[in-house]
Amino acid sequence: MKYRFMNEHRHDYSVTLMCRVLRVARAGFYAWLHAPVSDRDIEDARLLELIRHSHAGSHEIYGARRVFGDLREVGETCGLHRVERLMRRHKIRAVRGYRKPRTLAGRPSLLAPNRLQQAFTVDAPNKVWVTDITYIRTWQGWLYLAVVLDLYARKVVGWSMKPTLSRELALDALLMAVRRRKPDGRVLVHSDQGSQYGSDDFKRFCAAHSLETSMSRRGNCWDNAVAESFFSSLKKERIQNASTRPAPWRAPISSTISRRSTTEPAATAISAASVPRRSNALRLEARLCPRNRGPSNRRSLAPLTTLRALRRDMIASSRARKCCPPPSSRQASGR
Repeated sequence: MKYRFMNEHRHDYSVTLMCRVLRVARAGFYAWLHAPVSDRDIEDARLLELIRHSHAGSHEIYGARRVFGDLREVGETCGLHRVERLMRRHKIRAVRGYRKPRTLAGRPSLLAPNRLQQAFTVDAPNKVWVTDITYIRTWQGWLYLAVVLDLYARKVVGWSMKPTLSRELALDALLMAVRRRKPDGRVLVHSDQGSQYGSDDFKRFCAAHSLETSMSRRGNCWDNAVAESFFSSLKKERIQNASTRPAPWRAPISSTISRRSTTEPAATAISAASVPRRSNALRLEARLCPRNRGPSNRRSLAPLTTLRALRRDMIASSRARKCCPPPSSRQASGR
Protein backbone atom coordinates (compact mmCIF):
# COMPACT_ATOMS: atom_id res chain seq x y z
CA MET A 1 0.00 0.00 0.00
CA LYS A 2 2.77 2.48 0.92
CA TYR A 3 4.95 1.50 -2.03
CA ARG A 4 2.01 1.91 -4.39
CA PHE A 5 1.34 5.39 -3.02
CA MET A 6 4.99 6.34 -3.42
CA ASN A 7 5.01 5.08 -6.99
CA GLU A 8 1.96 7.18 -7.85
CA HIS A 9 3.34 10.40 -6.28
CA ARG A 10 7.07 10.08 -6.92
CA HIS A 11 6.89 12.77 -9.63
CA ASP A 12 5.37 15.23 -7.11
CA TYR A 13 7.57 14.51 -4.09
CA SER A 14 11.02 13.14 -3.65
CA VAL A 15 11.44 9.49 -2.82
CA THR A 16 13.66 10.28 0.17
CA LEU A 17 11.04 12.58 1.70
CA MET A 18 8.24 10.05 1.25
CA CYS A 19 10.38 7.25 2.73
CA ARG A 20 11.09 9.39 5.79
CA VAL A 21 7.44 10.38 6.26
CA LEU A 22 6.06 6.89 5.67
CA ARG A 23 8.91 5.26 7.62
CA VAL A 24 9.95 2.76 4.96
CA ALA A 25 13.30 1.87 3.46
CA ARG A 26 14.23 3.30 0.10
CA ALA A 27 15.86 0.02 -0.90
CA GLY A 28 12.63 -1.76 -0.19
CA PHE A 29 10.74 0.64 -2.42
CA TYR A 30 13.11 0.06 -5.32
CA ALA A 31 12.99 -3.69 -4.78
CA TRP A 32 9.20 -3.55 -4.91
CA LEU A 33 9.37 -1.36 -7.97
CA HIS A 34 11.38 -3.97 -9.90
CA ALA A 35 9.28 -6.90 -8.53
CA PRO A 36 5.78 -5.68 -7.49
CA VAL A 37 4.59 -9.21 -6.69
CA SER A 38 6.55 -11.02 -3.98
CA ASP A 39 7.46 -14.67 -4.09
CA ARG A 40 4.99 -15.41 -1.29
CA ASP A 41 2.16 -13.79 -3.21
CA ILE A 42 3.06 -15.87 -6.25
CA GLU A 43 3.05 -19.03 -4.07
CA ASP A 44 -0.30 -18.03 -2.53
CA ALA A 45 -1.80 -17.59 -5.98
CA ARG A 46 -0.60 -21.05 -6.98
CA LEU A 47 -2.01 -22.59 -3.77
CA LEU A 48 -5.26 -20.76 -4.31
CA GLU A 49 -5.77 -22.47 -7.65
CA LEU A 50 -5.18 -25.87 -6.03
CA ILE A 51 -7.58 -24.99 -3.20
CA ARG A 52 -10.28 -23.94 -5.66
CA HIS A 53 -9.78 -27.16 -7.63
CA SER A 54 -10.08 -29.32 -4.49
CA HIS A 55 -13.13 -27.40 -3.23
CA ALA A 56 -14.91 -27.64 -6.58
CA GLY A 57 -14.07 -31.35 -6.92
CA SER A 58 -15.82 -32.07 -3.59
CA HIS A 59 -19.00 -30.29 -4.74
CA GLU A 60 -18.12 -27.42 -2.37
CA ILE A 61 -18.54 -29.50 0.78
CA TYR A 62 -14.88 -29.63 1.85
CA GLY A 63 -13.60 -27.30 4.52
CA ALA A 64 -10.06 -26.16 5.25
CA ARG A 65 -9.00 -29.41 6.94
CA ARG A 66 -10.14 -31.65 4.10
CA VAL A 67 -8.66 -29.33 1.47
CA PHE A 68 -5.41 -29.35 3.45
CA GLY A 69 -5.49 -33.14 3.37
CA ASP A 70 -5.87 -33.11 -0.42
CA LEU A 71 -2.91 -30.75 -0.78
CA ARG A 72 -0.75 -32.96 1.40
CA GLU A 73 -1.68 -36.00 -0.67
CA VAL A 74 -0.40 -34.36 -3.88
CA GLY A 75 2.89 -33.42 -2.20
CA GLU A 76 2.34 -29.79 -1.12
CA THR A 77 4.18 -28.64 2.02
CA CYS A 78 1.94 -25.77 3.08
CA GLY A 79 0.41 -25.42 6.54
CA LEU A 80 -3.18 -25.67 7.69
CA HIS A 81 -3.32 -22.06 8.86
CA ARG A 82 -2.18 -20.87 5.46
CA VAL A 83 -4.99 -22.79 3.79
CA GLU A 84 -7.49 -21.36 6.28
CA ARG A 85 -6.22 -17.83 5.65
CA LEU A 86 -6.48 -18.15 1.88
CA MET A 87 -9.96 -19.67 2.04
CA ARG A 88 -11.12 -17.00 4.48
CA ARG A 89 -9.69 -14.18 2.38
CA HIS A 90 -11.33 -15.40 -0.82
CA LYS A 91 -14.58 -16.48 0.91
CA ILE A 92 -14.31 -20.17 0.09
CA ARG A 93 -16.61 -21.92 2.58
CA ALA A 94 -17.82 -25.45 3.10
CA VAL A 95 -21.49 -26.36 2.81
CA ARG A 96 -23.02 -26.42 6.28
CA GLY A 97 -26.12 -28.19 7.56
CA TYR A 98 -29.46 -26.57 8.12
CA ARG A 99 -29.06 -23.49 10.23
CA LYS A 100 -31.00 -23.50 13.45
CA PRO A 101 -33.74 -20.88 13.29
CA ARG A 102 -32.92 -17.92 15.44
CA THR A 103 -35.55 -17.27 18.08
CA LEU A 104 -35.96 -13.94 19.77
CA ALA A 105 -36.22 -14.62 23.50
CA GLY A 106 -38.78 -12.53 25.30
CA ARG A 107 -40.78 -11.67 22.19
CA PRO A 108 -44.53 -11.49 22.93
CA SER A 109 -46.94 -13.62 20.97
CA LEU A 110 -48.69 -12.25 17.91
CA LEU A 111 -51.78 -14.43 18.47
CA ALA A 112 -52.62 -13.50 22.06
CA PRO A 113 -51.06 -11.01 24.49
CA ASN A 114 -49.68 -11.91 27.89
CA ARG A 115 -52.71 -11.01 29.99
CA LEU A 116 -51.58 -12.93 33.07
CA GLN A 117 -48.29 -11.05 33.60
CA GLN A 118 -47.15 -13.60 36.25
CA ALA A 119 -50.06 -12.74 38.57
CA PHE A 120 -50.35 -16.25 40.02
CA THR A 121 -52.39 -15.26 43.10
CA VAL A 122 -56.14 -15.55 42.42
CA ASP A 123 -58.95 -14.79 44.88
CA ALA A 124 -61.60 -17.14 43.45
CA PRO A 125 -61.75 -20.43 41.50
CA ASN A 126 -62.41 -20.64 37.78
CA LYS A 127 -60.84 -17.30 37.06
CA VAL A 128 -57.40 -18.21 35.71
CA TRP A 129 -56.27 -21.55 34.31
CA VAL A 130 -52.77 -22.39 33.15
CA THR A 131 -51.97 -25.19 30.73
CA ASP A 132 -48.83 -26.73 29.31
CA ILE A 133 -47.47 -29.90 27.64
CA THR A 134 -44.52 -32.04 28.74
CA TYR A 135 -42.59 -34.98 27.32
CA ILE A 136 -42.25 -38.27 29.22
CA ARG A 137 -39.68 -40.82 28.05
CA THR A 138 -40.91 -44.43 28.27
CA TRP A 139 -39.74 -47.80 27.01
CA GLN A 140 -42.49 -47.78 24.41
CA GLY A 141 -41.56 -44.30 23.13
CA TRP A 142 -42.46 -40.75 23.99
CA LEU A 143 -45.64 -40.01 25.94
CA TYR A 144 -47.05 -36.49 25.86
CA LEU A 145 -48.99 -35.11 28.80
CA ALA A 146 -51.09 -31.94 28.82
CA VAL A 147 -52.57 -30.54 32.03
CA VAL A 148 -54.81 -27.64 33.02
CA LEU A 149 -54.39 -26.17 36.52
CA ASP A 150 -56.59 -23.76 38.43
CA LEU A 151 -54.43 -21.06 40.00
CA TYR A 152 -56.80 -20.56 42.93
CA ALA A 153 -56.15 -23.93 44.61
CA ARG A 154 -53.36 -25.17 42.30
CA LYS A 155 -55.49 -28.18 41.43
CA VAL A 156 -55.41 -30.16 38.19
CA VAL A 157 -58.79 -29.66 36.58
CA GLY A 158 -58.05 -31.38 33.27
CA TRP A 159 -55.42 -33.56 31.65
CA SER A 160 -54.79 -35.66 28.58
CA MET A 161 -52.13 -38.17 27.46
CA LYS A 162 -51.36 -39.22 23.90
CA PRO A 163 -48.45 -40.83 22.03
CA THR A 164 -48.49 -38.01 19.46
CA LEU A 165 -48.00 -34.29 19.89
CA SER A 166 -51.12 -32.95 18.20
CA ARG A 167 -53.62 -30.20 18.86
CA GLU A 168 -56.15 -32.76 20.14
CA LEU A 169 -53.87 -33.27 23.15
CA ALA A 170 -54.38 -29.70 24.35
CA LEU A 171 -58.06 -29.69 23.35
CA ASP A 172 -58.88 -32.85 25.31
CA ALA A 173 -57.27 -31.48 28.48
CA LEU A 174 -59.16 -28.21 28.18
CA LEU A 175 -62.40 -30.03 27.39
CA MET A 176 -62.07 -32.08 30.58
CA ALA A 177 -61.52 -28.90 32.58
CA VAL A 178 -64.63 -27.27 31.10
CA ARG A 179 -66.81 -30.33 31.73
CA ARG A 180 -65.60 -30.79 35.31
CA ARG A 181 -65.71 -27.17 36.42
CA LYS A 182 -68.51 -25.74 34.25
CA PRO A 183 -67.41 -22.12 34.74
CA ASP A 184 -70.11 -19.48 34.80
CA GLY A 185 -68.07 -16.44 33.84
CA ARG A 186 -65.15 -15.79 31.58
CA VAL A 187 -61.95 -17.74 32.34
CA LEU A 188 -58.44 -16.70 31.42
CA VAL A 189 -56.46 -19.61 29.92
CA HIS A 190 -52.71 -18.99 29.92
CA SER A 191 -50.27 -21.12 27.89
CA ASP A 192 -46.97 -20.89 26.06
CA GLN A 193 -46.51 -20.18 22.36
CA GLY A 194 -46.82 -23.82 21.28
CA SER A 195 -48.39 -24.65 17.95
CA GLN A 196 -51.14 -26.61 19.68
CA TYR A 197 -52.33 -23.50 21.54
CA GLY A 198 -52.01 -21.32 18.47
CA SER A 199 -54.07 -23.58 16.22
CA ASP A 200 -57.41 -22.46 14.79
CA ASP A 201 -59.27 -25.30 16.55
CA PHE A 202 -57.97 -24.20 19.94
CA LYS A 203 -58.99 -20.60 19.35
CA ARG A 204 -62.45 -21.63 18.17
CA PHE A 205 -62.92 -23.85 21.22
CA CYS A 206 -61.94 -21.03 23.57
CA ALA A 207 -64.28 -18.59 21.85
CA ALA A 208 -67.19 -21.07 22.02
CA HIS A 209 -66.77 -21.66 25.80
CA SER A 210 -66.02 -18.07 26.90
CA LEU A 211 -62.33 -18.71 27.47
CA GLU A 212 -59.90 -15.83 27.05
CA THR A 213 -56.49 -16.86 25.74
CA SER A 214 -53.17 -15.59 27.04
CA MET A 215 -49.66 -16.58 25.96
CA SER A 216 -46.22 -16.31 27.54
CA ARG A 217 -43.30 -14.54 26.03
CA ARG A 218 -41.14 -16.62 23.75
CA GLY A 219 -38.49 -18.60 25.60
CA ASN A 220 -39.64 -17.34 29.02
CA CYS A 221 -40.55 -20.20 31.36
CA TRP A 222 -41.28 -17.85 34.27
CA ASP A 223 -44.51 -16.66 32.67
CA ASN A 224 -45.92 -20.18 33.10
CA ALA A 225 -44.01 -21.13 36.26
CA VAL A 226 -46.94 -22.91 37.97
CA ALA A 227 -47.31 -25.50 35.22
CA GLU A 228 -43.54 -25.95 34.95
CA SER A 229 -43.30 -26.51 38.70
CA PHE A 230 -46.08 -29.12 38.58
CA PHE A 231 -44.31 -31.06 35.81
CA SER A 232 -41.05 -30.93 37.78
CA SER A 233 -42.72 -32.39 40.88
CA LEU A 234 -44.52 -35.04 38.84
CA LYS A 235 -41.33 -36.27 37.18
CA LYS A 236 -39.39 -36.29 40.44
CA GLU A 237 -42.07 -38.23 42.32
CA ARG A 238 -43.35 -40.67 39.70
CA ILE A 239 -40.97 -40.85 36.74
CA GLN A 240 -37.36 -40.54 37.90
CA ASN A 241 -37.74 -42.78 40.94
CA ALA A 242 -39.67 -45.46 39.07
CA SER A 243 -38.28 -48.82 37.99
CA THR A 244 -36.32 -49.08 34.77
CA ARG A 245 -38.40 -52.03 33.61
CA PRO A 246 -41.09 -51.41 30.98
CA ALA A 247 -44.34 -50.47 32.65
CA PRO A 248 -47.62 -48.85 31.65
CA TRP A 249 -47.15 -45.21 32.58
CA ARG A 250 -50.73 -44.05 32.09
CA ALA A 251 -52.07 -45.63 35.28
CA PRO A 252 -49.53 -44.21 37.80
CA ILE A 253 -49.57 -40.79 36.17
CA SER A 254 -53.38 -40.72 36.13
CA SER A 255 -53.52 -41.75 39.79
CA THR A 256 -51.05 -39.04 40.76
CA ILE A 257 -52.92 -36.35 38.85
CA SER A 258 -56.26 -37.54 40.23
CA ARG A 259 -54.89 -37.31 43.76
CA ARG A 260 -53.54 -33.84 43.01
CA SER A 261 -56.89 -32.74 41.61
CA THR A 262 -58.83 -33.79 44.73
CA THR A 263 -56.46 -32.82 47.55
CA GLU A 264 -56.50 -29.53 49.37
CA PRO A 265 -54.15 -26.69 48.42
CA ALA A 266 -50.57 -27.12 49.42
CA ALA A 267 -49.26 -25.66 52.64
CA THR A 268 -47.04 -23.34 50.67
CA ALA A 269 -50.11 -21.51 49.38
CA ILE A 270 -50.99 -20.41 52.94
CA SER A 271 -49.77 -16.92 53.60
CA ALA A 272 -47.15 -16.51 56.29
CA ALA A 273 -49.17 -13.75 57.95
CA SER A 274 -51.99 -16.18 58.85
CA VAL A 275 -49.64 -18.41 60.92
CA PRO A 276 -49.12 -17.01 64.45
CA ARG A 277 -45.52 -16.91 65.59
CA ARG A 278 -44.51 -17.95 69.09
CA SER A 279 -42.18 -15.80 71.12
CA ASN A 280 -38.71 -16.92 72.14
CA ALA A 281 -39.90 -17.46 75.72
CA LEU A 282 -42.62 -19.87 74.59
CA ARG A 283 -40.15 -21.72 72.39
CA LEU A 284 -37.72 -22.07 75.29
CA GLU A 285 -40.50 -23.24 77.61
CA ALA A 286 -41.65 -25.83 75.08
CA ARG A 287 -38.07 -27.06 74.69
CA LEU A 288 -37.42 -27.37 78.43
CA CYS A 289 -40.88 -28.62 79.42
CA PRO A 290 -42.10 -31.31 77.03
CA ARG A 291 -45.42 -31.54 78.86
CA ASN A 292 -46.43 -28.14 77.53
CA ARG A 293 -46.24 -29.30 73.93
CA GLY A 294 -49.15 -30.25 71.73
CA PRO A 295 -51.09 -33.51 71.63
CA SER A 296 -48.87 -34.99 68.91
CA ASN A 297 -45.78 -34.61 71.10
CA ARG A 298 -47.61 -36.09 74.08
CA ARG A 299 -48.43 -39.15 72.04
CA SER A 300 -44.82 -39.45 70.99
CA LEU A 301 -43.67 -39.17 74.66
CA ALA A 302 -46.18 -41.75 75.95
CA PRO A 303 -43.97 -44.83 75.35
CA LEU A 304 -41.03 -43.07 77.03
CA THR A 305 -43.16 -42.24 80.10
CA THR A 306 -44.30 -45.86 80.33
CA LEU A 307 -40.72 -47.10 80.26
CA ARG A 308 -39.73 -44.69 83.00
CA ALA A 309 -42.63 -45.82 85.26
CA LEU A 310 -41.77 -49.48 84.66
CA ARG A 311 -38.18 -48.79 85.57
CA ARG A 312 -39.20 -47.07 88.83
CA ASP A 313 -41.42 -50.05 89.74
CA MET A 314 -38.57 -52.51 89.12
CA ILE A 315 -36.17 -50.50 91.31
CA ALA A 316 -38.74 -50.24 94.14
CA SER A 317 -39.45 -53.97 94.04
CA SER A 318 -35.75 -54.84 94.16
CA ARG A 319 -35.24 -52.59 97.18
CA ALA A 320 -38.22 -54.17 98.94
CA ARG A 321 -36.76 -57.65 98.38
CA LYS A 322 -33.45 -56.59 99.94
CA CYS A 323 -35.12 -55.13 103.04
CA CYS A 324 -37.64 -57.94 103.54
CA PRO A 325 -36.42 -61.23 102.05
CA PRO A 326 -38.99 -63.94 101.38
CA PRO A 327 -39.76 -66.58 104.13
CA SER A 328 -37.96 -69.41 102.35
CA SER A 329 -34.70 -67.47 102.30
CA ARG A 330 -35.10 -66.53 106.02
CA GLN A 331 -35.65 -70.16 107.05
CA ALA A 332 -32.59 -71.22 105.08
CA SER A 333 -30.45 -68.59 106.76
CA GLY A 334 -31.78 -69.57 110.27
CA ARG A 335 -30.81 -73.15 109.80
